Amino acid sequence: MDPTIVAAAGFAALAVGGVAYGGYSILGGGDRSAADRLGELTGAADDESRPQQRRFSGLTQAAARFGGSTDEAEVTALRKWLMQAGYRERNAVELYSASRAIGAVIGALFCFVIVPKTTLLVMIGGTLLGTTIGYYLPPIMVTNALQKRQETLLRAFPDALDLLVSCVEAGLGVDAAFRRVAEEIESSTPDLAKELQLVTHEVNAGLPRVEALRRLGDRTGVDEIVSLANVLIQAERFGTSVARSLRVHSEVVRVKRMQRAEEKAAQVSPKLTVVMICFVLPCLIIILIGPAVVNVKNILLPSMAGAG
Repeated sequence: MDPTIVAAAGFAALAVGGVAYGGYSILGGGDRSAADRLGELTGAADDESRPQQRRFSGLTQAAARFGGSTDEAEVTALRKWLMQAGYRERNAVELYSASRAIGAVIGALFCFVIVPKTTLLVMIGGTLLGTTIGYYLPPIMVTNALQKRQETLLRAFPDALDLLVSCVEAGLGVDAAFRRVAEEIESSTPDLAKELQLVTHEVNAGLPRVEALRRLGDRTGVDEIVSLANVLIQAERFGTSVARSLRVHSEVVRVKRMQRAEEKAAQVSPKLTVVMICFVLPCLIIILIGPAVVNVKNILLPSMAGAG
């Protein structure tokens, strides 16, 4: 076997093993208590008391220099994007950038190993292809997770908003209504329930309700939830009726949901047309014209040849 292939395969195995060991040290270490795990989820873990975390953080920072940007505005936007997708660890940006850099290296080595060593152009092309796939695979995965999470939140939001309207009209305050709605929908929609619970926890911790509602919109990225936060902020600022504002917003959200359903229903016909043209129509043509073609080949063509 070619020594170059053996060396590349060994380097790839070492890279994968290092990443797996680092992930196990951070996520599966036996010396980690429940407080450590809770601190990681909330972004409040103490790096000074965890040497493994410091070592792994140093590695991710070194890899992040090659896989991400250092501009503060871009880093803030990236952190917000990852948070909306559900990745809320304090070092999520570093892990994301490091995953892009490591993915590019591993993809290049993998394609270099499996691509036939025929010409130099083929080897370079395969390596570049693997680098591109490894580099752009993490953004695709995060985008997919973001879309799925937003669809889950948006699907359950109208019903949760109706419960919120009922709680407020029954006499509960906004914070108590958020808490009660979160308890009611926790079994069916845990993601939305956690977002509402975070609002109540932040308010109980001393954060102003306006800021907590703004953070709710930033964490989700769903337009309807952002509008809900704006409605509650305006109602609190101008002293209008919260129940009436929520009732109006609930009607608007239901109208938007009906419009989305009608839009999807209107898209069914064009999609079915394309499917029929590509798959059904050729089968019909073969079934209808096939016997005639066979008869022409077996009867008409020999007759014409004999007459000639």
